[in-house]
Amino acid sequence: MICLKLICWKQVNALCEEVGDDVFASVFDVFLEEVEETLGGLAQIQDPKQLEAALHFLRGSALSLGFNEFARLCGDGEKQAGNNELQVINLSAVKDCYEASKQEFIKEKFA
Repeated sequence: MICLKLICWKQVNALCEEVGDDVFASVFDVFLEEVEETLGGLAQIQDPKQLEAALHFLRGSALSLGFNEFARLCGDGEKQAGNNELQVINLSAVKDCYEASKQEFIKEKFA
């Protein structure tokens, strides 16, 4: 399967094969919980290094589950935070992309 814009299904399928469907469902639940908790606190972070670390965490989490576009946006924000350019980070785009990716993922994987 090829990698689509929002989700890389090749990555998802490889992870499912590696851990099994039951474990994968648990991994996905933990992913949702941790990502949504981190996303919820992003707007309150004023320190560039803390924001960089939060976006780095989100990027890594996204890549592990094949959330390609979300990972890309988090990576962009991570670099901008590292350059102390907080005013140019589009947190709304990051959150919107996560929601769209999550909906596509649930629809395709768990429907």
